[in-house]
Amino acid sequence: MIDIQTGGRWRSCDGVSRRDFLRVGALAPLGLSLSGMLAAEAASRGASGGGAALKSARARSVILVFLGGGLSHHDSFDPKPEAVEEIRGKYGTIPTRVSGLHISDKLPRMAQVMDRFTLVRSGTHENDHHETASNWVLSGRFGSPFGDHPSMGSVVAHETGFGGRMPPYVAVPKNPSFTWELGKAAWLGGRFESFSAGNPNEKEWKVRDLSRAAGVSDEALARRKTLLGAVDRLGDRIRGNDQIQTHDQFAQKASELVLSSHAREAFLVDNEEARVRDEYGRTDFGQACLLARRMVEAGVRFTTVNYGGWDHHGKIFEGLDKKLPEFDQGLSALVVDLERRGLLSDTLLLVMGEFGRTPRINKDAGRDHWGRAGSMLFAGAGVQRGQVLGATDKEGAYVTERPVRPADVCWTVYEALGIDPRKHLVTPEGRPVEILDQGGFIGELFA
Repeated sequence: MIDIQTGGRWRSCDGVSRRDFLRVGALAPLGLSLSGMLAAEAASRGASGGGAALKSARARSVILVFLGGGLSHHDSFDPKPEAVEEIRGKYGTIPTRVSGLHISDKLPRMAQVMDRFTLVRSGTHENDHHETASNWVLSGRFGSPFGDHPSMGSVVAHETGFGGRMPPYVAVPKNPSFTWELGKAAWLGGRFESFSAGNPNEKEWKVRDLSRAAGVSDEALARRKTLLGAVDRLGDRIRGNDQIQTHDQFAQKASELVLSSHAREAFLVDNEEARVRDEYGRTDFGQACLLARRMVEAGVRFTTVNYGGWDHHGKIFEGLDKKLPEFDQGLSALVVDLERRGLLSDTLLLVMGEFGRTPRINKDAGRDHWGRAGSMLFAGAGVQRGQVLGATDKEGAYVTERPVRPADVCWTVYEALGIDPRKHLVTPEGRPVEILDQGGFIGELFA
């Protein structure tokens, strides 16, 4: 994938700014980003060994629902109804289908499907900075805000390889982003970045790289490979630059994917019955969850549903009044639909953000960043149903039972897919680096 800096700038809540990037994939209908990504197939058969080397797996696919900004655990899955108002917040609680488990009354649909999940109330780490914490929870390794270590999705793409009809790592609509893109491949290189699907809820949405321009024939499409060939030859002259190097065989596979009815149809959310689309909700999040289910059906190994906007430093309840109902409908529909279609048994569904929110409501009627406690959800692929793992204190400030750290979550995802978390991958400089340098399997999740 080739990135060119432009002059656009924007800011996160803590005032950090960075230039955004324009991807050269838009230069050609085939998409340079796509052909570069397809290099994963050869690489996985080489240094990594690919799917053939994987251990016994519980899961075939993973869906990560990433709640960028940090979901307030107090106002969702770990309410504290006995606490004072400035900690308790304005929402009440409702019982769920799990005996003794109560969650926020803003999540009535989730209350009816909590018997499909294990709720972990003890996610914890020590960082309150968006980018740093996000890269930590997405990779399992602590580093700088700029992403020193490959994300789970990129490692999965590297280790499982490219099956030939779909990219192994898809992000809907794109990777998480505050001031720059997160969840990237780092030193694994551009071949293992996510394929950005875009927003399926947009009017006349089409997936870039899989949609040819109107009136472009197969012959014209084939002729445009010459542009990719020119870039490939340029890449051959720039030794060691993974962002530019591509190969003719990957460009060929990119064109095959563009012409593949399987790939194109997998992204056609419009082909779903109106009733199913309505079940998920005609919202950006609802339709992203629906597309994630279609990705699993099509053979994608790791799909990230990026649902940000949870960074409520002020007027948190105005924000949650809008976001929680969308989240409630979309996520509950996803787990039910996966089960209905027989996909939940070998799909690991994980829901988390980078941290929780502060126990006490601040002067602006919001909650601030809080890495010391947060909630997450697991379902599918043998995860025990209707279980609550871990706990926080009476104010929801600190974990009191079974702390679950970022490396533990990533370790569990890798083991579920049959990937050895202690395997050494080789950097471009030839240095062996463990996928994870700490952490352990969350055995209590599984029966």
